[in-house]
Amino acid sequence: MFQRVFRKAAQAGGVPLARHLGRHYFEAPGCEANIGPLVHVGDGGHITGFVGVNALPMVHDGRPLRAAICGSFMVEGREKDPYAGARLMKAMLAGPQDVTFSETASEVSTDMWTRLRGIVLRRHSLDWIKIIRPAAFGIDAAASRLPLLAPLGGLARPLDNWLLRRQDDGAPHWSSAAASPAPGRRFAVEVVGVSDFAALIEPLLAGFAVRPAWTGGQLDHILAEALDKPAYGEPILAAVRAPGGATVGAFFYYRARGRIGRVLQVLARPGQEGAVIAALITDAAQRGVAGLRGRTQPALIGAMIGRRIGFVHVASTVMHSRHRELIDAFTTGAGFVNGLVGEEWSAIVGGRY
Repeated sequence: MFQRVFRKAAQAGGVPLARHLGRHYFEAPGCEANIGPLVHVGDGGHITGFVGVNALPMVHDGRPLRAAICGSFMVEGREKDPYAGARLMKAMLAGPQDVTFSETASEVSTDMWTRLRGIVLRRHSLDWIKIIRPAAFGIDAAASRLPLLAPLGGLARPLDNWLLRRQDDGAPHWSSAAASPAPGRRFAVEVVGVSDFAALIEPLLAGFAVRPAWTGGQLDHILAEALDKPAYGEPILAAVRAPGGATVGAFFYYRARGRIGRVLQVLARPGQEGAVIAALITDAAQRGVAGLRGRTQPALIGAMIGRRIGFVHVASTVMHSRHRELIDAFTTGAGFVNGLVGEEWSAIVGGRY
């Protein structure tokens, strides 16, 4: 069903995909028996729908919470049973969790969420895009729809070099980004290992009223799976340091030379968002990335204004909770979701199965 619905493939996913889905939803650290995936069984006992759910412990001002992260929502044969998806989602939202999220809700599923008293987190529901090498960016974007265009990527380099030389004036441009930092920007980027990156996350999230409280090796598992995305390229995990050596932020993105890099997470101390975003863009430009694309966070949007970053809506981040204080926290940007608190870290997205 996963292959047919999401990948439009006639053939089954095979043993590797089945094993990965089993580990992801049933065996990974943090899995709970009463917060997990559900299936819809139609007439004749056949499975006609599925919703993947991962449990996540969180805290709200020190109070423990349980969250459910919803992904891989699919229904087959809707013409025979048009209410199967609604029943499946209603059963999921009726679980014991305090709050439920999805960061990849389509228009159809977003409508179902809102009909069941879910809300759209609008400032979390945009993809941000930064063009770095315009010719390579255009070819890679087109190749995502027409794979036969991918070999043309090698032709983009001389054109991009020419364009970048013409725009080497230190000013921000919509169509490109320089590989050297702007004058006066002396923040250093230090590539770090997985364990060092994990150690950076908690202090950088300390300012959020609602944030994850990973336990029992859960964060280690999430980061290990996030590294396994060969379709996206080489994972780059880095800390951003101020001139005195203090850590002001961190980022995690995937680098493939001449292609658009996918940004999984950007973290910054309050007031340092602009410096971290600038460091990320400069690092990607130095590594030959055609552009960057990531998911928005309310705390980052203001720092992106004026940096010639575009925004596009592809899918919605939605939430559901019976607790008004949690809804208020996320709608005001005081709750942390998307990226590592979401679905995009999974190797189901960007893995090869």
